[in-house]
Amino acid sequence: MTTRPDSVATALHAHIARAIAAAGGWIGFDRFMALALYTPGLGYYANDSAKFGAMPDTGSDFVTAPEMTPLFGQTLAVQVAQALQATGTGQVWEFGAGSGALAGQLLGALGGAVERYTIVDLSGTLRARQQARLAPWGGKVQWADALPARIEGVVVGNEVLDAMPVTLLARVAGQWFARGVALHAGALAWADVPTRLRPPVEIEGPHDYLTEVHPQAEAFVRTLADRLARGAAFFIDYGFPEAEYYHPQRHMGTVMCHQGHRADGDPLASVGAKDITAHVNFTGIALAAQEAGLDVLGYTSQARFLMNCGLLSKMELSAQADKALAAKLIHEHEMGELFKVIALGAGGAAWEPLGFAQGDRTHRL
Repeated sequence: MTTRPDSVATALHAHIARAIAAAGGWIGFDRFMALALYTPGLGYYANDSAKFGAMPDTGSDFVTAPEMTPLFGQTLAVQVAQALQATGTGQVWEFGAGSGALAGQLLGALGGAVERYTIVDLSGTLRARQQARLAPWGGKVQWADALPARIEGVVVGNEVLDAMPVTLLARVAGQWFARGVALHAGALAWADVPTRLRPPVEIEGPHDYLTEVHPQAEAFVRTLADRLARGAAFFIDYGFPEAEYYHPQRHMGTVMCHQGHRADGDPLASVGAKDITAHVNFTGIALAAQEAGLDVLGYTSQARFLMNCGLLSKMELSAQADKALAAKLIHEHEMGELFKVIALGAGGAAWEPLGFAQGDRTHRL
């Protein structure tokens, strides 16, 4: 039985209101974002809305690269295959597998090179969709609720870091505040409290400034480093290196919502019915990885990564409609430049991922 959206919204609002009251009348934005997205059965990623799809008439809210064209996963598989061979491993781990489209593309392309494919996903409703989609691979695919004590294999995550809760910091009249959520006449409302937290770099100028810091994403990378004994990890997401992320002109922050294939900047409206994301600070991800013992194997734009892995030759063999969709993956004004790829390695094996053979930007992190 499908839960009525209005009843989900009412229950989620009540749940968040109780959390605010229990915390003394205010919660940080990171806590609010976690509740809005992941509250069991109610949060955006935990309820049964469509989420992923190419067009609004499907009831979906956004499209990711694997849903756009299978060439994305088939091209990423070239890099994954090299990583499996270079690290002497046979397992793939995917975080936040969404509809299961990427998993199906990777499994189809990798064939016998992957012995086991494990999906780590917090959403029970998405897991059901993934299981249906990946049924052809039977026992090769398994699901986990958390990381095991030890991982040997290749980790992939497409648009997973951007969905991790962020802390909002606001500089107002020269003073820094943590921006969070309170209740005003029963409605969710913004509220600031003084904080000693600061962005990792000094923000030039005296103007008011809103931005994010990413303790949860960085903690996730450190946990992964603790568990990844041998192998590599590839994360694909939209974001910037630190110098661009905290540029003085980027004064409105990067938090964005997606609903019905439209973007808006109000996470306090339609809570539970839309996605909430923030761009990734890839410098912070790289530093957290290095401090935890991982090697940064490469960092570049999605366009350069996919071209290094052979996307253009795959496009030549595709139908015209598929070519047009695949072109969006690499065009600068589409996904090619905004999306980046970072590769992390564990186990000390010396190898160079082919996705960064040309155009590596690690020096800019």
